[in-house]
Amino acid sequence: MLDKTFNPAEVEARHYARWEAEGAFAADTNSNAKPYTIMMPPPNVTGSLHMGHALTFTLQDVLIRYERMRGRDALWQPGTDHAGIATQMVVERQLEAKGIHRRDLGREKFVEKVWEWKAESGSTITRQLRRLGASADWAKERFTMDEGLSRAVRKVFVELYRQGLLYRDKRLVNWDPKLHTAISDLEVEQREVKGHLWHIKYPIEGEEGRFIVVATTRPETMLGDSGVAVHPDDERYKDLVGKHAILPIVGRKIRIVADEYADPETGSGAVKITPAHDFNDFEVGRRHDLERINIFDADAKLNGNAPEAYRGLDRYEARKKVVAEIEALGLLEKIEDRGMTMPYGDRSGVVIEPWLTDQWYVDAVTLAKPAIAAVEQGRTKFVPEQWTKTYFEWMRNIQPWCVSRQLWWGHQIPAWYGPDGKVFVAEEEAEAKAEARRTYGKDVPLKRDEDVLDTWFSSGLWPFSTLGWPDQTPELKRYYPGDVLVTGFDIIFFWVARMMMLGLHFMKDVPFRTVYIHALVRDQHGQKMSKSKGNIIDPLELIDKYGCDALRFTLAALAAPGRDVKLAESRVEGYRNFATKLWNATRFCQMNGAQLDLSFDPRSARQKVNRWILGRLAAAKAEFETALAGYRFNDAANSLYQFTWGQFCDWYLEFAKPIFGGSDAVATAETRATAAWVLGQICHLLHPLMPFITEEIWSQLGGKGELIRANWPDYPAAMSDAEAMAELDGVVRLISEIRAVRAEMNLAPAAQPPMLVQGASTATAKRLETYGELIRRLARVSQIDPLTGAPPKGAVQIPIEEAVFVLPLAGLIDVAKEKARLSKELAKTEGEIVKIEKKLGSADFVAKAPPEVIEEQRERLAEGQQSQRQLKGALERLAGL
Repeated sequence: MLDKTFNPAEVEARHYARWEAEGAFAADTNSNAKPYTIMMPPPNVTGSLHMGHALTFTLQDVLIRYERMRGRDALWQPGTDHAGIATQMVVERQLEAKGIHRRDLGREKFVEKVWEWKAESGSTITRQLRRLGASADWAKERFTMDEGLSRAVRKVFVELYRQGLLYRDKRLVNWDPKLHTAISDLEVEQREVKGHLWHIKYPIEGEEGRFIVVATTRPETMLGDSGVAVHPDDERYKDLVGKHAILPIVGRKIRIVADEYADPETGSGAVKITPAHDFNDFEVGRRHDLERINIFDADAKLNGNAPEAYRGLDRYEARKKVVAEIEALGLLEKIEDRGMTMPYGDRSGVVIEPWLTDQWYVDAVTLAKPAIAAVEQGRTKFVPEQWTKTYFEWMRNIQPWCVSRQLWWGHQIPAWYGPDGKVFVAEEEAEAKAEARRTYGKDVPLKRDEDVLDTWFSSGLWPFSTLGWPDQTPELKRYYPGDVLVTGFDIIFFWVARMMMLGLHFMKDVPFRTVYIHALVRDQHGQKMSKSKGNIIDPLELIDKYGCDALRFTLAALAAPGRDVKLAESRVEGYRNFATKLWNATRFCQMNGAQLDLSFDPRSARQKVNRWILGRLAAAKAEFETALAGYRFNDAANSLYQFTWGQFCDWYLEFAKPIFGGSDAVATAETRATAAWVLGQICHLLHPLMPFITEEIWSQLGGKGELIRANWPDYPAAMSDAEAMAELDGVVRLISEIRAVRAEMNLAPAAQPPMLVQGASTATAKRLETYGELIRRLARVSQIDPLTGAPPKGAVQIPIEEAVFVLPLAGLIDVAKEKARLSKELAKTEGEIVKIEKKLGSADFVAKAPPEVIEEQRERLAEGQQSQRQLKGALERLAGL
């Protein structure tokens, strides 16, 4: 017998420990079964479980457990990412707390400290994933700086270099002046700030008193200007194209060029061009062969290319000085207040500087072509399909990929420089030295490149490096390509695209057949979770409070394709109640003598009520399978929820109560066996979503073996009895309609009116006779009688198919009072609807409100309109009383 209450913490710890110890999560490379592979997006080794992790790993685990039960050789490849900049910062902060700077230690000692930290603290995230129930093949866990993966990284770097697809170049990067490294776009946080637009007059060479006015939000960068751009069709400046302006303060001649980047409607229509300090200006400068003048150093202070009076100044000090000098020269036309977006480093918190520097680049344009073609040909598909367009937009406009970072923690670039700066790229230093010896005719000292590789470079190899590549291992042959990648939309470009490009180039096949893109997890109001808003929900706290199964089921039930997950703690509490309902239903069955009979054949059931629930079970299973095949996790979860809570717990067990306690021994035995068997099947179907409670109930019911190793159910067609399903569905509908009317009319639970039936067919009359006692008990009506003639005064009529069911309510409710109550509720609801419609009808509101706020208003409108329909229906029923 189950305990009175379900104890998630005890059950979760016990089952998970046993599963892992017994190797229940392990794939079998030697199996004859068809493989099924999911590559776990490797969380940062510095990370701890957040709600985004909880969603993506829950969905992956649902798929893995499901396919494992279906007989596939399922590999869920786990691992963690070394997270270069994030990990280096963690260790640097620890050292700084002791008064030690990393440069005091030197590179080698510092990297040793990072490895020490990783050994002590780096497994936090994987321990937390176990708490989520993640059934990954932990014996195969990899780390992006494992020796095997590091060898793969070196080989890829060298091969791309030798193929001319990786090179060193001087280009603009996102430079973090505090951390002194280039960072990726994903590490740049765009913030809305209040700023200014300065309109500055640039004198025209040789035309005394004539100026061209440029508008800029960054006047300090004018010291690096090498041109002014105007639109080719802008009549105001046509005669100036090809001439020169004189750069104020500096005195340098700069060319005026015609370029469509200049917008005649913005500012003055003329744009200062600083190719070394703006990404758009860099492209304009390249088109017109303008000089790139870098005026900042690594700290974003003015360098030797700036006028002497400005050298060494911080960029914002320089701004004040430039504005003051321009004003003193009489060249400041006006200053406008302006809201603007500024790029900040998400870890350093300082403004990022577009900075011209030497870095290593991958020719992403060339590598992107096969990756675009693979999706065009359908070899890899995106779900939802709308993300295909996003993928194409990014890939078709891709820029060279900067892969070098100025850090110490990471894969150090396998490049060495000779005395004259010549570079030797090789997998090992000995190979570089041998090449240098052949070049110089003697041994020469080589200096290794100090930079490390972008973490997306190594994680881009994840689908095949984790399987042993470059060695041709059995795992590589069996598990590549993967079946599905489950990830968030924010890294389609950073990770998905990298894996597509590198997988196709080195493995000659796509890394995965399907990419399922899940949405963001937001709070209940649709707001993005953030520390500043104080609305972060900790998944571990929810697990502690409500159990892992409740959280997993909640996330799956809310994961509708293309829609953000709006998570409220109350939803998790609701699905905890679902777990409790299942637990209590099992106890009820046990107390009524229902024991699992492993020899039970559902085709042998004769009782209509049993054949009904068996048919409904088969239908729920089919709905679940169809939904999961389409990655509609919400529909899959809800199909099992509706069957388990609604059809099994609320209806079937109510139908079974009199049979359990009845005198027909054969019917009782069959119903007990059916109830226990269906409970066991519910455990099978729910196991991918709620692994812990289902495993516990299965074992307590006396199930054979463990659910995690069980086969997915395969029901015989004869188990579905259309006649029984139609018959009992009709009973359920009738009782539900009567209950709805009772609720609408505010009828007291103790009140039991008679039910009169008019126009019933022979089949309906027979059904009422067969299930009369059941209907009377569950609908709380005193009797069921045929009606001839007109319905009595004060009766509510309920038409269902060919019959009309009549409830005489005169004397049981205060009609006037109920009409007043419903009218008041309807007026309030309609008032809310008008307010929301007015809001949504305002172009200003729709233009300015955040998308999540608009979506929330639309949902409130839909809910209000549904309530309006129900209230009007109730009033219409009362109209005839």
